Amino acid sequence: MTVPMDQPRAAPGLFHWLADRGIIGLAAIVVAGTLGYLLMPNNLSLLTQIIAVALLVLSVDLVTGYCGVATLGHAALFGAGAYGAGIAAVHFGVTDPVAMTVVGLLAGAASGLVSGFVILRAYGLAQLVLSIAVVHLFHEAANKASGWTGGSDGLSSIMPDAFFGVFEFDLWGKTAYVYGVVLLAVVFVLLRILVRSPFGMLSRGVRQDQLRIAAMGASSHSVLMRMYVISGAVAGIGGALSAISTQVVGLDSLSFTLSAEVLVMLVLGGAGSLYGAVIGTVVFMLFEDTLSAANPFHWLTIVGALLIAVVLFAPKGLYGSAVALAAKLQRRPA
Repeated sequence: MTVPMDQPRAAPGLFHWLADRGIIGLAAIVVAGTLGYLLMPNNLSLLTQIIAVALLVLSVDLVTGYCGVATLGHAALFGAGAYGAGIAAVHFGVTDPVAMTVVGLLAGAASGLVSGFVILRAYGLAQLVLSIAVVHLFHEAANKASGWTGGSDGLSSIMPDAFFGVFEFDLWGKTAYVYGVVLLAVVFVLLRILVRSPFGMLSRGVRQDQLRIAAMGASSHSVLMRMYVISGAVAGIGGALSAISTQVVGLDSLSFTLSAEVLVMLVLGGAGSLYGAVIGTVVFMLFEDTLSAANPFHWLTIVGALLIAVVLFAPKGLYGSAVALAAKLQRRPA
């Protein structure tokens, strides 16, 4: 029976105690965020978008990596959060960035509830088809409700207030970037606690054997629904961050292409691991940005070759394969 990479291990020690509670991940995010701020000061908008997408990939990992739910429609939850924050700012005057983030969280959670109700009624391939149908329905709904969403032109004029009346969301994106790093750090620690909790272990049990969970008296459908709502909340936070940082929301935030790309990022980093979700997002988006700038005509070919190589030679993803290799070397006698 396979076990997700974030499952608790019996090995003692301070490092494992810190890792279990997300302190190692928190430190890694802070260090990486600081390095990104210092080394790429002219690309903070790109880094902020990477953070927003990383939140979306984390949300996909919750339902796919930990619960085994096949989905290609998670962009619907991301887009719901983005449009929720944007509509609150443009139409209702809710321009406080924290309040906009909360609105995005609630919109994503509500969309997760609706999507989960539809998608979790099926299994396997049918489940995958339903998820694709859901994201297309959300996309079409946003396109038709042009009075609220701007339709194909997008929703613009999103002007978040300055933090504490001092730190404005300027064109350089410094405030948005720092806010994004803080959001990612907080969400990562909370999710780390979640997946290590009894509910998280129950979710892994549902992924492994739903019949056994039912025999224990627990409802696998209830577990999956709750995880889907939590996943929607995380995706909604990512969508809200995207709306706040770019100050515009378009239909691309609800696209099937985005759903497919985030699944690729998850596979690249390693499903069933919060660390893998973040690493896969960073590697894919930086690689994509660098190649598209260096070779605008053939960069997709190179990206495709990279993904094929990872699947063939590192089937557990970059992080998962690195962990497996480290464990193998550790077991090797001196």
